Amino acid sequence: MNRSPLAPKRFPDLPKVSGIKLATAASGARYKGRDDLLLITLAPNSNVAGVFTKSDTAAAPVCWSQRIAKTGKAAAIITNAGNANAFTGNLGNKAVHDMVSSLAAILECDANAIMVASTGVIGEPLDVGVLAPYFSSLVDNQTANWHAAANAIMTTDTFAKGAHASCIIEGVEVTLCGIAKGSGMIAPNMATMLCYVATDAALSAPVLEQCLHDANDNSFNAITVDSDTSTNDSVFLMASGTAANRPITDPHDPALNDFITALEAVMRDLAIQIVRDGEGATKLVTIDVTGANNKVAARQIGLAIGNSPLVKTAIAGEDANWGRIVMAIGKLGIGISANDISIDIGGYPVARHGMRVANYDETPIAAHMKNQIIDIKVTVGTGDGKARVWT
Repeated sequence: MNRSPLAPKRFPDLPKVSGIKLATAASGARYKGRDDLLLITLAPNSNVAGVFTKSDTAAAPVCWSQRIAKTGKAAAIITNAGNANAFTGNLGNKAVHDMVSSLAAILECDANAIMVASTGVIGEPLDVGVLAPYFSSLVDNQTANWHAAANAIMTTDTFAKGAHASCIIEGVEVTLCGIAKGSGMIAPNMATMLCYVATDAALSAPVLEQCLHDANDNSFNAITVDSDTSTNDSVFLMASGTAANRPITDPHDPALNDFITALEAVMRDLAIQIVRDGEGATKLVTIDVTGANNKVAARQIGLAIGNSPLVKTAIAGEDANWGRIVMAIGKLGIGISANDISIDIGGYPVARHGMRVANYDETPIAAHMKNQIIDIKVTVGTGDGKARVWT
């Protein structure tokens, strides 16, 4: 598979996160000559949080992991690539049970402390008998790095995705590392992908839950490739608590400010990498919407533009047909006045207050459309609502 033309030059150098161990293995269940299993183990007393797909056809591993996430505690996360174990009925539930039971016996932990993620083909029963023989080697060889982990979870991705940051909590430096996979079936309603973010910070489960929810809203919930929401969306945030910071238990503690900024930076980086790897993608488009009645409306407008097949074809064809942006805004039918709409492309004014600007010159717009990075700015009124969407 050809690497996306929008891919970064290299995978970043991600440091180890104290209290978090990684292991990968190649089961050969679907892919040959590459790892397709990832085991993440967490130090005792680690806390976790997760956000998951809102799809009515959520996969069996999602339903299992959602329940564990509510407890805020986990000992491990096991992931298989190549089979989503989605729309597999009772066989899917049994496969999850068999996976965690087999792994728990080796890890010597409670099966209800093991979260599961799967990605790949929908509707095909998962043969745990092919995977389980590799669990012992996973447990015995927990020395993989983040790059290997990111490679092991890929399906239609053309490159591995990673990001990291560090921050200070009351004078103590803490580390955050994240990996993600996703290329097709990408649209916000959680966002369609798998993501794992680990930190050594000492943070309670309620703190993790709030931080993850907020960061997810401004990252994975703000991307779209094809408007399709998957059955297996899962984002995991893990905190080993091995850093020496004072344990934070209040989501509103000011000591969290730097951590929140760092977490959002990591997740936003990963989200944009997924858009860059969109199936067939040749351009990364950033859409900024301002002046809406509220953030929800602004996000809705941004996604309408980002998901429009006609807007996409104009951009792919490098055609400065900005009327398609007007169409995408108007088709929502949410009461936007045409006279309030202004549009800029590549920093150049195109329309103001419901009309094309006087002395409009298409030349710089057409030149901008030839770039790999496209910027669209839309104002729809004088409200406080604003949003940024990547497509």
